[in-house]
Amino acid sequence: MSLIMALHKSVQTTRHTIKDIAISIRPYQWVKNVLVFAALFFSLSFLNPEAILFSMAAFISFCLVSGSVYLLNDIRDKEADSQHPEKKYRPIASGSLPVSTALTFFMIFLISGLAIAFLINWKVLFLIGVYLCLNLGYSFGLKKVVILDVMIVALGFLIRPMAGAYAIDVAVSPWLFICTLLLALLLVLGKRRQELAMMKSEAGSHRKSLEEYSLPFLDGLMFVSASAAIVTYSLYTIADDVVARFGTQWLIATTPLAIYGIFRYLYLVYIKKQGGDPTKMMITDKAFLINGLLWVAMVFSILYYSKLIA
Repeated sequence: MSLIMALHKSVQTTRHTIKDIAISIRPYQWVKNVLVFAALFFSLSFLNPEAILFSMAAFISFCLVSGSVYLLNDIRDKEADSQHPEKKYRPIASGSLPVSTALTFFMIFLISGLAIAFLINWKVLFLIGVYLCLNLGYSFGLKKVVILDVMIVALGFLIRPMAGAYAIDVAVSPWLFICTLLLALLLVLGKRRQELAMMKSEAGSHRKSLEEYSLPFLDGLMFVSASAAIVTYSLYTIADDVVARFGTQWLIATTPLAIYGIFRYLYLVYIKKQGGDPTKMMITDKAFLINGLLWVAMVFSILYYSKLIA
């Protein structure tokens, strides 16, 4: 009987650990890694099985490495997170997941992700390495440096589509990369604004760099980023190399959906006060999600039709 009880307790502990690990690696944040497929999508390679395979491998690699980064961040921020009104319930911050166990899974996810990147090609491995170094630098001090903290997070977004392009060996318009960087800055700045607005004078105890920010300053940076993102996306759709590659000028028709998406995000941040977790916000807001799906469907239709008549 004692053996059965011990076995049952062991199974329960294992399930609890797996649940805590699953929460800590933030699977819902893997939505960001979908940017890896941008090159597959915009290069018209989505009908190439080999390109799909390499893109999927790059996506999995980023999921594993980003999961390891989240574990490391939670370990490093354990004390600060324990003072946050929401983050204090995270497994590591609350003490539910031991640091030693989190470190073990950090190594498992990291080594697995780097191994997959190595199997794709050295360029993808290099970019994954840059992504990892940026995040390690962020975790170990750079997150305290005003402006640089948001730039590092935004660069993480930019590296994903670059890795996707190198994974399938295609060229992507520089306008698309610039637009991705600006949109990433908008999301990160929105998150900083929500943290500052929610925690006010105590914000610095949670995130040191927040002591150097103010709401008017963040508002200005957000509107600059949003405006520049709209302009660069519009220029991307009518760029000569893009029109020549796709054989169509109709990508400009997707601009209203892109503008609506940016405006909807600003509405959610400023009116609904939901900028604390941009990824969760975007996948749970019906209007934003429907608009995103319509944008994808419209871009796909335009590119696929242009390829059929070429």
